[in-house]
Amino acid sequence: MKVAANLSLLFSELPLIERVVAAAAAGFDGVEIQFPYELPAIRLKEALDAAGMPLRLINLPAGDLMSGGAGLAAVPARQAEFDAALQQALSYAALVRPAKINVLAGRLAEGLSREQAMACLVDNLHKSAEAFQLLGIGVVVEAINPLDMPGFLINTPEQLDALLKAVSHPNLAVQYDFYHMARQGLDIQAGIALLAGRIGHVQFADYPGRGAPGTGELQFAALLDALRDSGYQGWLAAEYRPGDPGTQASLGWLSKWRAT
Repeated sequence: MKVAANLSLLFSELPLIERVVAAAAAGFDGVEIQFPYELPAIRLKEALDAAGMPLRLINLPAGDLMSGGAGLAAVPARQAEFDAALQQALSYAALVRPAKINVLAGRLAEGLSREQAMACLVDNLHKSAEAFQLLGIGVVVEAINPLDMPGFLINTPEQLDALLKAVSHPNLAVQYDFYHMARQGLDIQAGIALLAGRIGHVQFADYPGRGAPGTGELQFAALLDALRDSGYQGWLAAEYRPGDPGTQASLGWLSKWRAT
């Protein structure tokens, strides 16, 4: 399996454009970026091409989600904002060509029932899957633990399973994050088994601490075996906080993973 660096968390001591080269030099196979939109798409494309690094994933713009708000995807009153975010991501992705786009479900907005929010989310995921299919780009949706992000709508593999069934689009899959499952005390391997054949992207960090593999308690060899047994042949993305003294010092695990 190939390994990508999440440049929103790794190499953060460098300007974003320089992180692409740093990831290549460190031995990563590709990169992902949560929200790259501060950088003109042409500049990011040039940096990716120069380093020979594929872009594996970016997020759809999510409004106020990262500052504590509800986001855009599950709020009917923000439909125009979601549609604008979708168009922005389509234009950006048409140039930088990420393999996947992650649509963040968001939090339950004040005054909405869960049923109303979920109906809006289902519609917007279907719309996104349809739009990106024309570009040959897959859409994914992830579960995020409600301890780090209180109120987030989708937390568990079972909720992801139900959501995929409700949307029912061939261009929608799961982004499965080991850390977010462990943070809730969930059985990561059981989640892989439940979602087998529908996992489009995998992210990881150790638990507790959200650090590099080997800094916590997760048994990554068993988790990677479970992914292989499920038929997953996609990428793994390092989305962890490297801590001091920085990313380079945290990469002792990488050569071992790339050899498996």
